[in-house]
Amino acid sequence: MDKMEVYLDNSATTRVMDSVAELMVKVMREDYGNPSSKHRMGMKAEQYIKEARAAIAKTLKVQDKEIIFTSGGTESNNMALIGAAMANQRAGRHIITTRIEHASVYQPLAFLESQGFSVTYLGVDQDGHISLKELEESLRPDTILVSIMYVNNEIGAVEPVEEIGRIIKEKNPGTLFHVDGIQAYGKYEIRPKRQHIDLLSVSGHKIHGPKGVGFLYIQEKAKVRPILFGGGQQRDMRSGTENVPGAAGLGLAAKEIYQNLGERISHMRELKDYFIDQVEKLPGVVVNSRKGEEGAPQIISVSFQGVRSEVLLHALEDKGIYVSSGSACSSNHPAISGTLKAVGVKKELLDSTLRFSLGMENTREELDYTVEALKELLPVLRRYQRG
Repeated sequence: MDKMEVYLDNSATTRVMDSVAELMVKVMREDYGNPSSKHRMGMKAEQYIKEARAAIAKTLKVQDKEIIFTSGGTESNNMALIGAAMANQRAGRHIITTRIEHASVYQPLAFLESQGFSVTYLGVDQDGHISLKELEESLRPDTILVSIMYVNNEIGAVEPVEEIGRIIKEKNPGTLFHVDGIQAYGKYEIRPKRQHIDLLSVSGHKIHGPKGVGFLYIQEKAKVRPILFGGGQQRDMRSGTENVPGAAGLGLAAKEIYQNLGERISHMRELKDYFIDQVEKLPGVVVNSRKGEEGAPQIISVSFQGVRSEVLLHALEDKGIYVSSGSACSSNHPAISGTLKAVGVKKELLDSTLRFSLGMENTREELDYTVEALKELLPVLRRYQRG
């Protein structure tokens, strides 16, 4: 088997599109003005920001002014949660979320709990879905904010966002609905107005855009307090000189990713279902992600009995295959995944689980190579670990 390079860690980050990289180089080297400067160079830089904001707003069918550029998904989540909690605390101090959120949601919520807010954590079933009944029963008159991710970053569970939004607004029209859309944007048509979403977090590097840039959609009537203070850029919502090359790159990536969305998604779904079929034939393997429309098109979580995930990850890396154990953002703090526990993965498999995540550039040939590598490695590693 000739060695290939197979990148299956697209939920951690994606390769920047060539067109995006070229545009960013042009902005950095030629159109490098500060968008707050009054001269022509500044106005040219400001134009990039405006165009990027318009391109993103168009993909969501929202107003340009409802898009605020941030440094990425983590800042967008922090700004949405802390900003909304602080701005609305006179109406109440109760927040609802789930047990399977990303660290950039549950850490700000832990901070808010330390400030006297109370948080209800909704459980999930074995597919990673919340109970709509439990959500409805958890809503109280003092619930100011509900934060639920669109697509889970570890197993690819897709929450019924529109139904969740409807339940919230029917019971408590004033409660804000925040959606972490970091693994969903560029994979789904997201319509905040129709889905009752007030706040939506997105990150550039998950959609073949640059790292270090993202955005937060803030519905125009939603009250959110800024968490960064300074020169009052972006309508006072996020001070600091805008990352013009980053914003321009993100705007172009957003535009391009939505141009042929259907075709790309069906390509990824085909690959995902094919990979699950192949990998399920191997002994001692449990797939934690759903096939077909039930799960996100790009994420496949697989548990391998009798092999530690980190050992298998590095054995695959030696063969040129790149995957991740859980979420890349939390791999600096190797703790057992709360998501896997919440969906009821058996105790002995918690530390034996890898995430394979697809991108638009992956091929069936790469997946065949990966399955062959697993066939070869698993018996050897199991023998070694038992010994």
